[in-house]
Amino acid sequence: MAAPDRVRFLMACTRAHWASAILAVLTAFAVIPARAAERDIYPAPAQAKSDLAAALAASAAAHKRVILDFGGNWCTDCHVLDLYFHDSVNKPLLEANYILVHVNIGRMDENTDVAERYQIPLRKGVPALAVLGEHGELLYSQKTGEFEAMRGMQSAAVTDFLRRWKAPST
Repeated sequence: MAAPDRVRFLMACTRAHWASAILAVLTAFAVIPARAAERDIYPAPAQAKSDLAAALAASAAAHKRVILDFGGNWCTDCHVLDLYFHDSVNKPLLEANYILVHVNIGRMDENTDVAERYQIPLRKGVPALAVLGEHGELLYSQKTGEFEAMRGMQSAAVTDFLRRWKAPST
């Protein structure tokens, strides 16, 4: 094979290699969010009120606070928040201090009464959190979509939230 032909051949192989590599990376980025969204973290909307009642009873007995996580299984940011809640730093904080209740809001048309009761403006986006004291009193609600763009945030934002709203040590 002549030198110019060999160079053309090598350049074609290099272009094909790079094209394959780029395609593989793009495919990976497309598949990862899809896989995260496959896992249902929000139970059926009808379950919210019974889950909340059970959490409030357990909260009083265990002297823990309740986090209400309003969102939907279709919401990528909700899945990112759930991953951050359960990472190696946040999971111990969450389990020691809180009872987490996922409230399924459907397509923004379910459990709107629960969201209103805890002052969560769903129109600002989800996920949205409310923190309740051990007796069910509202301590905090996200009113401006603070975690609505969770996929652009770091796990440390969740760590800060959990530390800020845990019950004071006695």
